[in-house]
Amino acid sequence: MTDTYIPPMDPLDVIHEDAQLLILNKPAGLLSVPGKGEHLADCLLSRAQAAFPGTLLVHRLDRDTSGVMVFAMTPSAQRHLGLQFEKRYVKKTYVARVWGKLEPKMGTVDQPIIVDWENRPRQKICHETGRAAQTDWRVQRYEDVSTRVRLSPLTGRSHQLRVHMLHLGHPILGDPFYAAGKAQAYDRLMLHASELRLRHPDGGRGMRFVSKVPF
Repeated sequence: MTDTYIPPMDPLDVIHEDAQLLILNKPAGLLSVPGKGEHLADCLLSRAQAAFPGTLLVHRLDRDTSGVMVFAMTPSAQRHLGLQFEKRYVKKTYVARVWGKLEPKMGTVDQPIIVDWENRPRQKICHETGRAAQTDWRVQRYEDVSTRVRLSPLTGRSHQLRVHMLHLGHPILGDPFYAAGKAQAYDRLMLHASELRLRHPDGGRGMRFVSKVPF
């Protein structure tokens, strides 16, 4: 995989905005936060802060993943949302296209994950030192050479969905780290954060934010 970073120049896509929350639709190929070095400075956080001063980070999506991201507009909202993520109150739903025919039509992957130090940023399954990771899946439909699947991570490990789908023998299409051959020959990673459910920091009202799947 090339290290060349050419971020997309899509205008900021605001799903929701209020005094406590900012919900954005992240394009694929854009970093969530700055990387190391000036060439990796452009990211969704910096763009959000330019348009909405005071924007604070709550969580991240992989550079190659698109979809719903929540930011906080106050330190108290950042703490409140951070606690929701920590206690797994936030419900995240992704849609992916994976290689091959995924069967059965639903199930759970329960495989611990840790960084593959010799091949960073790749992650790997390791039962000795890995951190617990669980992902529910449900097939939406079968396509020509792939399966469209709904993924619900119960934990938030790095590359979790990508590693778990590889473990099932069905890597996510276009994945530069975990797919190979024809499964990798797509113009983007076919993984999208389609829905986020959380409680509003001011009053605790349940909220649901949705982003249309772009593939």
